Amino acid sequence: MTASHVPTMFRNVLMSLEFSAEAQKKIAALCERYPDSATKQPVVLAALHLAQKEHGYLSDDAMRLVAKTLDLPYAHVYGVATFYTMFRLKAGIQPTGSTIRMCTNISCMLRGGYEVLEAFENKLGLKRGESNGKFQLVEEECIAACEFAPCALVGTKYFHDLTPEKVGEVIAELERDPHPEAEVV
Repeated sequence: MTASHVPTMFRNVLMSLEFSAEAQKKIAALCERYPDSATKQPVVLAALHLAQKEHGYLSDDAMRLVAKTLDLPYAHVYGVATFYTMFRLKAGIQPTGSTIRMCTNISCMLRGGYEVLEAFENKLGLKRGESNGKFQLVEEECIAACEFAPCALVGTKYFHDLTPEKVGEVIAELERDPHPEAEVV
């Protein structure tokens, strides 16, 4: 088997990507938050967000950069990046405006998450996965806020204990004060 037939993730490929000086400082500061940790795993999500922000999406090289920077196995970084739907793994898929990530996992589902998602669809005139340039609506598997279910995440802002009746207020707030995904890290 020739090298070109081996999937990229298994090749020893030279990386052409690097983090900016600012991103390197952010990652170093995040690593300092966990001085007792034997690994830098607690920083993987933030580093992936930074890589996506700087490079537009998470290519194999971007994930390798995160792995190298955190001294973690590529397979671990790849597993995290492919588990969460908030990461873009293909070029050209850029969010526009505020991306509303509505959770429909078990806690949110049991407390009316699908009804809230439907209210967002009706108010915005969008179906999940669609964008109108101002808003993008995404059905998210988990946003790690089960105790506040149902909830949505927009940029770094969580909207807790949502009901269909609160959706109009959320949209009005986001029109006044957008929360783009670029603010994540």
